[in-house]
Amino acid sequence: MPYAGPHASVTGRLTLLLACLCLSPLTLAQSAPVSSSPALAGAPSEAADVQSVYDCAALPALAPPSEPGEWFERSVWASHCYQYQARAVRIVDDEVVTLSVARDIRQGVERDRLHFLDGPNRSLLREGGAFRFELPSPEGAAPASPEALVKHLSHFYRLRLDGEERIANRAAVRLELLPLDDMRYGYRMWLDRETAIPLKRALIDDNGRVLDTFQVVAMTPPQRYQGRVELKRPASSATLAWRAGWLPGGFVAQPLMAMADDTDEPRRHKLYSDGLSTISLFVEPVAGARALRPGVHRLGASHAAVRRIQQQGQLLQVVAVGELPPSVLIRVVETLEMGEASSAPSLTTDGQSTSS
Repeated sequence: MPYAGPHASVTGRLTLLLACLCLSPLTLAQSAPVSSSPALAGAPSEAADVQSVYDCAALPALAPPSEPGEWFERSVWASHCYQYQARAVRIVDDEVVTLSVARDIRQGVERDRLHFLDGPNRSLLREGGAFRFELPSPEGAAPASPEALVKHLSHFYRLRLDGEERIANRAAVRLELLPLDDMRYGYRMWLDRETAIPLKRALIDDNGRVLDTFQVVAMTPPQRYQGRVELKRPASSATLAWRAGWLPGGFVAQPLMAMADDTDEPRRHKLYSDGLSTISLFVEPVAGARALRPGVHRLGASHAAVRRIQQQGQLLQVVAVGELPPSVLIRVVETLEMGEASSAPSLTTDGQSTSS
């Protein structure tokens, strides 16, 4: 596997990137939360910062899932409509991290808190849910419903059920999402049979090796929220004068605000996703602590491909980060296009996305 330079030389910079991009490990399916089903999803809210809602009170009326796609869709709903506390472990290579997870819903707004129980005393708090996976439409990019997400994923992954297991003292259904090409990794998800809450997630490379595992080891009885959960409207992407010249099939530009690093200087980037995997693309000046050595670096289950370019007399570094094969990230940085920002991407009939 490609590797350039000592691991410590990039850990500090990439840890910030990954911390800002990570999804809750329990809620892999949160990347596509909005459903068009009238039995569950209410009308869009009139509030400017609310995109849509889940009517969690209607969830028990649905028939139990039986097909792989139905289980995946139900896990999306479960990731938004249940409250609980849990203990979990994350395993990457020989490193094991233990965490406490608290999930509650206050006045229709989700709150997720992760507290690391090993090493430095750290907590992460997210309010209002994860980013919304968007697909282009004739009217512009729009959030994908769980049904639309499954249809999209079926072009690039094969969904199948693979028996049942006992996870955290609860019966769980094992769902596999196996890639149909060599441009992405596969996933295994263990979903609680009663609620479809994701209890375990494993990232699988093209050789069948487990790269990353996140697993609940103890959980309080999940409590379904009785009201409507509001989904915050995604922030608009910053206008940037560069874009990805090539992306794997199915990857679509996602809205994301500029963020600040530890120097409080703005750091702008673009986010692309196929509904499961993400690619975060950064372009910034090579200066001081920001400088990364060109090549491929590994941080846990993620990789970062780094390339340097000259643009109008300035030395820039291009960084692509994601839980994807290194060859894919290398191609992304090598095909970066400098120029005016374009409109949202569209999909061809085979699901291939055009750049944005």
